[in-house]
Amino acid sequence: MSSRPKSILRTLVLCTAAFAIATVGRERVSAQPPAARPLPGTRLSLDELKKQMFHVSAGRRLKPKAWPDGAKVAVVISFDVDNATSALSRGDLGSEVLSRGEYGAVDGVPRILHLLDTHNIPASFYIPAVSAELHPQMIKDILSKGRHEIGVHGWIHESLPQLNDESEERRLLRQAIDSLTRIIGKKPVGYRAPSWAFSQYTMKQVRDAGFLYDSSLMASDDAYEVLLDGQPSGVIELPIERIVDDAPYFGASNGSLPSPDLVEPVFRSEFDVAWDEGGLYVLTMHPHTTGHRSRVAGLDKLLTHMKQKGRVWFATGEQVANYLKKNAGATN
Repeated sequence: MSSRPKSILRTLVLCTAAFAIATVGRERVSAQPPAARPLPGTRLSLDELKKQMFHVSAGRRLKPKAWPDGAKVAVVISFDVDNATSALSRGDLGSEVLSRGEYGAVDGVPRILHLLDTHNIPASFYIPAVSAELHPQMIKDILSKGRHEIGVHGWIHESLPQLNDESEERRLLRQAIDSLTRIIGKKPVGYRAPSWAFSQYTMKQVRDAGFLYDSSLMASDDAYEVLLDGQPSGVIELPIERIVDDAPYFGASNGSLPSPDLVEPVFRSEFDVAWDEGGLYVLTMHPHTTGHRSRVAGLDKLLTHMKQKGRVWFATGEQVANYLKKNAGATN
């Protein structure tokens, strides 16, 4: 046998042996019991669990017997204008994530505003204050339409549970309110938590800041008053849901579903049932995500379907919350 075949044979034997050793190693690892994971809830009393479960919870239902002008459903088209603030809050300065975020201000918001103009409907834009400060033209364009709302979405899309600091969270909220008040000329009345995630301090701070409504929670399809530690907070909740949010479908860092046509039927079905029930429908999108061409085309189809269905009250979150506040006694 020549030296070359011997060399090849020796290589094959070594590779086979290495694979066998690695396989045995994996089997030994998998045979070991999994590391114990803490389950703190198993050690709590029922009273302690109730305190945790109902720190922030759903109170009085606010679904009205009728919507304005005989509408069957109230629709809030909303946008979380994060742009690159989430990355900036984490210190992620990669060119891809920053430029993808910037797309929301450069192309996303203008394209969305054009679509809303085409359909002549209002929308609510929840904006981290840093996003507004970095892209002032974007705010001017939104306000120039005269029918859209701007609400608070944190200072820099900070993670409130990760922050876990009452005084720092209060500082950032006040900073966000002051910034947006200066930019838009009035104090925002609507709040949506960054990533829709409260800390244990958030609801109290939202109440104390005097917000008319929040749109961060998911305890119902329809509006309700938020309870804080079992007591009415006076804050109206306009619930959101991941099912009617573009991020779970399109938010993957390096891709998305192959076609927006797979998403629009989900959004449309949720709307159709809300119409049948005479309820509230809140759709959430992000300009740096839905602002792309094919996805705006999908949103166009959805809005066209809604208008063809008829008897739809397109309103901002502020308009819906004010209506519910005035008609709180006329609920189902």
